[in-house]
Amino acid sequence: MKVEVQMPKMGESITEGRILKWVKSPGDSVDRDETILEIATDKVDTEVPAPNAGVLVKIMAEEGDTVEVGTPIAVIETDAENAKVEDSGSSGDAKAGDATDEKAGAKEEEKAEETPKQAPVERAEAESGPQQAGAGKREAAAQQIASASTESGSARFYSPVVMRIASVEGIPMQELEQIEGSGMGGRVTKNDVLSWLEARKSGAAPAGAPATGTQQGAAPSLSSMPAPSRVAGEGTEVIPMDNMQRLMAEHMVKSKQISPHVSVISEVDMTRIEKYRKAHTVEFKQREGISLTYMPFIAEATIRALKDFPLVNSSIDGDNIILKRMINLGIAVAMDDGGLIVPVLKNADTLNVVGLGRGIADLAYRARTRKLNPEEIQDGTFTITNFGIFGNVVGTPIINQPQVAILGVGAVQKKPVVVEHDGEDSIAIRSMMQLSLSFDHRIVDGALGGRFLERVRQYLEEFNPDGV
Repeated sequence: MKVEVQMPKMGESITEGRILKWVKSPGDSVDRDETILEIATDKVDTEVPAPNAGVLVKIMAEEGDTVEVGTPIAVIETDAENAKVEDSGSSGDAKAGDATDEKAGAKEEEKAEETPKQAPVERAEAESGPQQAGAGKREAAAQQIASASTESGSARFYSPVVMRIASVEGIPMQELEQIEGSGMGGRVTKNDVLSWLEARKSGAAPAGAPATGTQQGAAPSLSSMPAPSRVAGEGTEVIPMDNMQRLMAEHMVKSKQISPHVSVISEVDMTRIEKYRKAHTVEFKQREGISLTYMPFIAEATIRALKDFPLVNSSIDGDNIILKRMINLGIAVAMDDGGLIVPVLKNADTLNVVGLGRGIADLAYRARTRKLNPEEIQDGTFTITNFGIFGNVVGTPIINQPQVAILGVGAVQKKPVVVEHDGEDSIAIRSMMQLSLSFDHRIVDGALGGRFLERVRQYLEEFNPDGV
């Protein structure tokens, strides 16, 4: 029996992953749960285990390819007697004589795009009335691509993701052949096709005349047009984004498109907490092995405020509000080599300040050393980001979808402030900090956001050492 290995879902907001390395090759025997490849997302690098024992007979995506979650990437034959290595066109040392097998593999994967998994989309298009003509055009384009892929004599292999985009967007095979591939061996990736489409829409790569034999309704061919240039001009340098940078950028753009962001800011007097830290920092470091930072105090105050205003600890699903009874606290961690990751401290509301300090320090260390488990970046309900560690005073962070709010923490600075004592005003030196809250105005209005942030401020300023 053949078993498909699919790109796994690594978190509720993650839609794709990048293949870093194949640990196993076609023809290798694998045990159940044995690592067969390594992948990367915008949040974590991890290993993918074999779902069944058997022989790896086919690899359907190359190292460096970015693949959508749920897309088949390999095939395992569980019956050793029937195991026969299939040429998928993915191996870097494939010979030119294997082109026929590669085209057959592309045709087989094209058929896989027509499986029942796509039925809801096709059915929705068929029932949409005015969109039927558009669906017919896409079907015609798909037929043209399928035909051209087997008859054009091209040795290029196109992944199921690329073929599906080409089908939906009406890109004929002649046009696909003109797209410069950034994948291994010049293979065309999903991002290459999307970049081509953007260039075509903006006029940077204007469409040419339809190719001979193109079916009516298919997109015109760009066979006469050169691919968009990637050469830097004089005095400039082109630096491709790494996988984490690219996916994080996409995630942030989507968040701004999804949520109407509103921000509020409050100033907090951290003097009481600062005095406690100075008095206990040495003893705490000796006892716990970690530094006593501001973060566990801020996390504890935030958790208490989330209990007071549970709507801030929720998410949106269509027209429904999903209220979270547990508090899974995401703590943004800046990576030493660039980028940002948000590990999640599960059931943070069950911990005191010391427990929060231990948990946050552990997650931050393993995030920076890339030793997080996949489940440790999933299911967060609220996020805190601390730009104060870089000396920044205030900022307005972007919401970590599908959450509805994020707390930004500024640097603690000593400054003169007006204080009142026994009805008299005076100027004193206090340790002050700016807190900012960005929230989704679809369900968190200004009153709720402002009251929540002020409650966090209140809990911090009224810090009780007995709760540590």
